[in-house]
This record gives sequence, C-alpha cells and structure tokens, in this order.
Amino acid sequence: MIWYALSLMSTATVPPPFAQAATKLDVSLKDRGNLFEIASRQIERAMKLINIDPDIAQILGQPKNELIVNFPVRRDNGKIEMLKGYRVQHNNILGPYKGGMRYHHEANLDEMKALASWMTYKSALHEIPFGGGKGGVKFDPRQYSRAELERITRRFTAALGSNIGPDFDIPAPDVNTNSQTMVWMMDTYMNIVGAMDRNTVRGVVTGKSVSAGGSHGRAEATGQGVVHCITEWAKDRNFNLDGCHVIIQGFGNVGSYAARLLSQKGAVVIGVGDVGGYIANTEGINAHKLGEHVHRTGSVSGYKGASKITREEFFGLDAHIFVPAALELEIGVAEAKALKVKMVVEGANGPTYPEAEEVLIDRGIDLIPDILCNSGGVIVSYYEWLQNKRAEQWELADVLGRLERRMKQTYANVRQYAIAQKTDWRTASYAIGLERLQHCYKERGIFP
Repeated sequence: MIWYALSLMSTATVPPPFAQAATKLDVSLKDRGNLFEIASRQIERAMKLINIDPDIAQILGQPKNELIVNFPVRRDNGKIEMLKGYRVQHNNILGPYKGGMRYHHEANLDEMKALASWMTYKSALHEIPFGGGKGGVKFDPRQYSRAELERITRRFTAALGSNIGPDFDIPAPDVNTNSQTMVWMMDTYMNIVGAMDRNTVRGVVTGKSVSAGGSHGRAEATGQGVVHCITEWAKDRNFNLDGCHVIIQGFGNVGSYAARLLSQKGAVVIGVGDVGGYIANTEGINAHKLGEHVHRTGSVSGYKGASKITREEFFGLDAHIFVPAALELEIGVAEAKALKVKMVVEGANGPTYPEAEEVLIDRGIDLIPDILCNSGGVIVSYYEWLQNKRAEQWELADVLGRLERRMKQTYANVRQYAIAQKTDWRTASYAIGLERLQHCYKERGIFP
C-alpha cells in the first residue's frame, strides 16, 4: 500500500514525472521558526525600499481569507478518519487567487499564509493576472493507498466548495500532489457545479494531465524556469556551464527536470539529496537513470551510480551551482558557511533563512530568489488557464517559447532594478511586485 501511494505521487507526464520536490528535514518544520514571520521580514525590507504607503502595507500584511476545513474520509479498512485541510487566499487585486495544494503531515496555517503571500508577489513580479493562494491537507500521503488518496482529494474539494473556482481561486500541484490529484479535483468540482457548466470550468485547477485539459510543458515548467535563470546568470558572468559542477537538494519535479536540462547543457551533477538521504559522484550522476531509480523506489537512496554521503558532506561538496529544490528553510547559517559554490538558485519556495542569505551575500555567492527563478510553474499554469478559457491546445514549442521569453524578460528587469537601487536580488524582486500592487491599489481605491 505504501509503495502504491509513492508511485501515485510520482506520476505525471513524460519524461518520468515526479511529485513536487519534498525532502524531509533533519529538524521538524515547526521547530525552526514561523515561516510566515520569516516571509514577512523579507517583504518588509522591500516595502522600506519603495517607501510603500502604510495603508497598502497593512492590507498586504495579512491574507484576505484563511479557510480551515475538517472532513471525514473512509479508509480502505472501513474506518472513518478526520482530516484537516487549509486554503489561504492572500490577495486578489490583480486577478484570481492562485497557488498549489500540498499533502504533507506538517502542513499548518502559518506555512500556508507564507506560501500564499509569496504567490501574490510572484504573480505581480511576472505581470501575471493572478493573486496568491495556497492550501493543502495535513497528512502523510505515503501511508495511504491510491483509492484513499482519491477519496481524500474529492472530499477535500467538496469541502472547499465555492471557495475555489476558475475565476476566483485556482489550485495547482505542489508537494506530494500531481496531475492526477488535479484531475480528481477538477472532476469533483465539475460534478458540484452541475451538468450545464461542466465544460466551462476546466480551468478550476491547473497542472492537469494534457488529456484532461492541461497544457503541454507544464510538467517541466518550474525546472525549465530555473535553468533559464541559470543560463542568463552564466551569460552575465561569462561563465561556461559546460563541465560545471552542480548539486541539487530535492529530486522531485523541480530538481529532476533541472538536472536533466542542465545535463543537456554539459553541466555535471555531482551530488543529490532527498527524503532518503544524500549521494555523490564527482564523475557525474546520470540524471535520467537517477530519475528512473527515484520513480521505482521513491528516493535517491540506494542508487548504484553514486556513493552515500551525509547531509553535512553534501553541503561541503566542491561545486559551482547549488539548486535547493526541497522544502522551506533548508539553508541555515551553517549550510551557508559550508557551501562551496558560486551561485544558489532557489528551486524551492523559501529554502533560505534571512540570516543565511546575509552570509551568502557576504561570501560573494550569488543568489537568485525563489519568486524569480521557480515561477515557471505559475507562468505555464497561466497559459493553461488561458487555453481552457479559449478551448484551445497550444503546441509544446509555443508554450516553452513563451515561458523562455517571459523568464528572461523578468530576469533582466530584476537585474536592472537591483543595480539601480543597489540592493540584493530578492529585495529587488519583491520591490517590483510591490510597486505593481501599490499602483493597482492607488488606481482602484478601497471600496466603499
């Protein structure tokens, strides 16, 4: 049963897809600080830079809606279990709330608030007409069968009811959810709204399978966005990616696709870590073969093409690029001091403590922040949403071409802003998003 659940979390589209990156922490998330408070500290720095209107800062300081639902699910053995679900809707001044749904045993309200707020600024940064939302269910999906996961998903969707919708709040895959999860959510919502509207609400979720109305290119979009940022950074630094060494933490959707795409550019992945442990091979790890191993086993642990190492040894590997693509708050001060790289590109949401970021900057290590580089998923989700609204199906080359242009343009905007304002890239990214949100509030005013 556990193996089957792991297999479900690793299913999506070609190439062999994986659930969104999820790496177990050495210390429980709840023991490492309040994620929403950490997110607020990052955003306040940008608010000071642009001298934001205090009234607008107050509006953005808390989510508009915080939903908690408790719902029953029947297990395969016939017993009833109560589960807790969340949906936080941070802001929708620019468009419908948008954000992932995660299944994780440490899911909590403050985590959802932080992730929802990041989505607001991520959408604003990239000029996507979406707001920010985030949600999920508090449970460990590895302990449930496929049939149980379907019932949980459908019951959770029904419990949310009209709190989601294609023009109001649009969920997407996140940690331990995938295209199958989204198809179950869509189908449940379709049956709730009634027969007359069934085929007008496919856009209630994004990240669906292509056959169910999803977009070509969505599976690899986040990893592709990360790689676009790396290639732009390499051009700026006159750095040759061919032969460079890369370490990746988290080998889910983001990490695995980033590894494949970087390998195509000649980069050599020498270290990888995930929920099962850490591995290294200075001669290089075959990203495709490792992906097949993870698909079969659920972890990089036991891969025969590399040696087992400790977490501390992983962070001390001599490399050029580090891609954290696991859960939040993985890079503390100790990790920042141990890294021997030229750049950190945040494939995960919020992987770096503010104090650790200061260490990286002081050491001259470039950091490309999450809301800039891991936004390929929400960008292609926007394209999927448009395709659903227009009853269209865009070709893969069209989707990937649009993604590349938008990622590179936003990268250039952040680079220019950071230089002009003499600030770090994270603050510059937030500041651009905040200025767009403030402009919108100034124009529209506050009702009534």
